[in-house]
Amino acid sequence: MKKINFRKILIIVLWIIGLSGLLASLAFATSKEKNVVAENLLVSVNNTEVNTFIDEEDVKEFFKERNDSILNTSLKNIDVNGLEKALNSHPAVENADIAVDVNGDVTMNVTQRTPLVRVMNMDGESYYIDTKSKLMPLSDKFTARVIIATGFIVEPYATRYQVSVDAISKNEKFAAISVLDDIYNISTYIAKDSVLASLIHQINVTPDKELELYPSIGNHKIVFGDAKDFEEKFEKLKTFYTEGLNKTDGWNKYSTINIKYKNQVVCTKK
Repeated sequence: MKKINFRKILIIVLWIIGLSGLLASLAFATSKEKNVVAENLLVSVNNTEVNTFIDEEDVKEFFKERNDSILNTSLKNIDVNGLEKALNSHPAVENADIAVDVNGDVTMNVTQRTPLVRVMNMDGESYYIDTKSKLMPLSDKFTARVIIATGFIVEPYATRYQVSVDAISKNEKFAAISVLDDIYNISTYIAKDSVLASLIHQINVTPDKELELYPSIGNHKIVFGDAKDFEEKFEKLKTFYTEGLNKTDGWNKYSTINIKYKNQVVCTKK
């Protein structure tokens, strides 16, 4: 006669009891969640050290103007995905995550966009390009202190904001007339370099689609040329500033500093 393994049977019984308890707990939690009403709207806005395009009250007002029912609404009736999609469409928002829990909390974590450069086109229209290479409208609430791009820039906001600058540069039709990709690449490089970021405050586009830079120190123009080999040109400019102008006290000595030619810095005295 085969011997009964009571230890094995006990283990199986304990597993069954544990699994049943877990399923019961999940069922209870699900049932409880269905009956929970949203009592608290908790909004957290990140990336506020420099920019304040949007805050907690703005987020709440955004949903209020949309007539979205959140507070005092059953959690099961809150369209979390829909609210999240709507908030991510806000022109000041880079990313938004929304979650609800059985305590009745609706939590919104928002990261606002970071402008890189302000563009002023030939029609007098102004907008930003952000750090993700996307066009961004100006705000009535806050003005970012960033590089300004002026001159022969024809791109309007209305027909460009739906695609990134990277996408524009890869489109043969748009790339033939666009200078936004050059402006974005140059501005990104400047912003990442502490020396250049403290010096350069304006980019100007000439009728020939070449670039001119204007420093915040001194009264001169930097002839940059096209955007090709811009890293090499900037390193050449930094060397000239630190080893040339500083030693000769020449910040106001020249009217033009030309770095468009390879391995050359050509200066024009006032």
